[in-house]
Amino acid sequence: MSDYLIPQWPAPARVRALCTTRSGGVSQAPYDSLNLGEHVGDDPLAVAANRLTFENSLAARPVYLSQVHGTAVATLSSNSAHGIVADASLSTQPGLACSIMVADCLPLLFTDLQGSAVAAAHAGWRGLAGQGGRGVVEQTLDALAAVGTASDILAWLGPCIGPQAFEVGDEVREAFTSQDAAAQALFQPHTAGKWLADLPGLARLRLRRAGVEQLYGNDGSLPWCTFGNPARYFSHRRDRVSGRMAACIWLT
Repeated sequence: MSDYLIPQWPAPARVRALCTTRSGGVSQAPYDSLNLGEHVGDDPLAVAANRLTFENSLAARPVYLSQVHGTAVATLSSNSAHGIVADASLSTQPGLACSIMVADCLPLLFTDLQGSAVAAAHAGWRGLAGQGGRGVVEQTLDALAAVGTASDILAWLGPCIGPQAFEVGDEVREAFTSQDAAAQALFQPHTAGKWLADLPGLARLRLRRAGVEQLYGNDGSLPWCTFGNPARYFSHRRDRVSGRMAACIWLT
C-alpha cells in the first residue's frame, strides 16, 4: 500500500502535490519497495511497474529530470521528455507534474496563492549553496517570477537527511557561511574537521532571504529525517545502495 506525504499548506485547490515514501511498490531489497529511480541498479521491470503504479495514482504526467546537483530550471511543456538536465522544473500547464527524485537531498515544492504556476527543486548542499549567493532556490524563484507568479509564494520542504545525521566537512560550511554569516548557527561541531549541517534550516534561511515567508513541511525534526527512518524513507548515505523517492507538484 502506498504511503504518500501530502503537503499541509494553503495552496489553491487546483494545485496538487505529494512526496512518495519507500512503501507501495514491487522492488526487492535493497530497493524495497517503491523505488522510482532507473539509475540505481534496480531491476528495470520493477522500476517500470513502480512508475506505472505511481503515475496512475497521480492523474498527471510526471517529467523526471536528469539531476546533476546544479541550479538549472527547466520549463516544462506538453512535449517535454524525461531526462532534461536540470535540478528544478516549472509548469503552468495542467496535468504536467514537476518531479524531483531524492534519497537524502531536500525536495522543495513551490506555488503561489493564485495557483498560476508550480515548481519543484532538488536541493542538495551544492545546489542550495550555488555560486555567489545564487543557488537552486533563487533560480527557481526567478523562473516563477518570469512567468508571472505573484509575490505570495508558498514553499513546502519534503523529507531529507536531518541535522542529527548530515555530517559534512569544512568546505560545505564555508560554502554557506562565506555568503551569509547567519548560516553559522546551522552547523554544529561534530568531530575534527566535521560538522552536523541542518539542510532544511539552510533552505529555510535561503528562502526567507529571497522573500519567501510562507514555509511548510520539514522543520528539521526527526520524523522528517530520511537517514533516521529506514522503514519509511530511502537514504543513500545510510544504505549506499538505495532506491529513490519522488516529490511532485502539478496543476489540475
